[in-house]
Amino acid sequence: MTSLTCSNEAVGDFLRRHHIWQDDSIWLPTHKRPLGYVFQEASLFSHLTVLGNLRYGIKRATAEQKISLDQAVALLGIDHLLDRKGDRLSGGERQRVSIARALAVSPRLLLMDEPLAALDHKRKQEILPYLERLHRELEIPAFYVSHSADEVARLADHLVVMEDGKVLTNGPLVETMARILPVRIGEERGAVLDVVVQERDEEWHLVRVNFPGGSLWIRDPGFPVGHKLRVRVLARDVSLTRHRPTPTSIQNVLPGRVSIVVDDEHPGLALARIQIGASVVIARLTKKAVAAFELLPGQEVWVQVQSVSLIE
Repeated sequence: MTSLTCSNEAVGDFLRRHHIWQDDSIWLPTHKRPLGYVFQEASLFSHLTVLGNLRYGIKRATAEQKISLDQAVALLGIDHLLDRKGDRLSGGERQRVSIARALAVSPRLLLMDEPLAALDHKRKQEILPYLERLHRELEIPAFYVSHSADEVARLADHLVVMEDGKVLTNGPLVETMARILPVRIGEERGAVLDVVVQERDEEWHLVRVNFPGGSLWIRDPGFPVGHKLRVRVLARDVSLTRHRPTPTSIQNVLPGRVSIVVDDEHPGLALARIQIGASVVIARLTKKAVAAFELLPGQEVWVQVQSVSLIE
C-alpha cells in the first residue's frame, strides 16, 4: 500500500491560480512544467561537483526565481560539500544534494518519489529534519510518496492512501491515520496525535504532553513547554480494561469510549477504535479478549498506553 502525502491541501487551487498545465484545451509538455523531482536514488552527475549538479538544475529554472542557489544550499545544509564529487558523498549527503537540485529550478510543485527508500535508518534520520524544514519554510506544495508510516506521520498534512492504482481513502493526516479500515501504512497500525508539551519532570526525564481529550507522559525530547509536536501510538501498545486499573508500571491510563470493533488481518485478532475526547487511538486485541469483555461500540473503557513513539 502506498501513501501519497502533500504539504499543502490546496495544491489544485494553487496550480489553477498560477499556471494551467493541462485541461481540455491546454497541454504543456512535461519538460516545460516547473516541476522539481526527487528520485529514490540521488541520480547525481558523477563527473560534476555538487556545485556543478546544482548549477545544472538552475538551467531549468523559471524566469521567476523564487529560490536562490544560496537558499537551497542553506536549507539542505550542504555548503561544505560544494566542491566534492558525487562519489565522495554518503548516501544521505547525496540525497540532500538531489533535493537541493530539485529546489534550484524554483519549482511550483515538488514531487518526491520515496526519497528515503534507498537509505538505512541512520541516514533517514539525518535527512528527515531537513525535509521538515522545507515543509515549514517554503511555500511550495509537495507530493511525497512513501510506504513508511513514520515518514508519513512526521511530514504530511494531508494523506491519500492508494493500492493497485486506486485511492482507498484520503483526508487530513491525523483523521485518516485513525481510521481502522482500509488504512494500513507500513507494517504497523497506529494513530497520530498532535500534542503540546505541558509539563517537564526533570528528575525522571519525562514530559507531559496534552492533546484534545487527555495527556500522556513521554520521554523528554528536550523541547520547551508550549512546543508543538506529533506522537504516534501503535495499536500493539494499547490495551483496554473495563475498570480503572490499580497502579501499574503503565503510567498512561485514560478514559475512553469504543466506537467500532472490526476483524484484523489475522483470524485471531481484532482492532478497536477508541475515542478519547476529541482524539482517537486504535487497540489490537485477541478475539478471545473481545468476547470475554463483550466489547461493543459505545462501551466505556480505560485505555492503557504502554509506549508512545515520538515523531518530531
